[in-house]
Amino acid sequence: MSKVVTLKAFFEEARSGRLTGIRCGRCGEIAIPPKEFCPACQERAWEPVPLDGHGTIASFTVIRVPPRGRAEEAPYAVAVVKLDEGVSLLGRILDIPLDALKVGMPVRFRPLIRDEQTVVAFGPSQ
Repeated sequence: MSKVVTLKAFFEEARSGRLTGIRCGRCGEIAIPPKEFCPACQERAWEPVPLDGHGTIASFTVIRVPPRGRAEEAPYAVAVVKLDEGVSLLGRILDIPLDALKVGMPVRFRPLIRDEQTVVAFGPSQ
């Protein structure tokens, strides 16, 4: 029997400093919620699994023209991070100089909390 792992629960855990993935009970595939079906075997047998939050930058971009209401934050970087568990996650980069960013750089998950909103972010691995 699968447990419901919602996007809301994912961000509540992230706000507390914990990343939670989902593992298919049939084939073992790990994903980031929400997903209705396993992309590997099409089953609905998800179980929550803690992720350690360590990974490496797979790609990144520097945002110089931000969305409306975020002008004071620019420039900032957003990266696709491949976690040690094998899943990839998009997140904001914190506390790493933009000119120091590179593909393959080790990073670690940390939540970015603004008012009531939690954003997935990554900072130095140390």
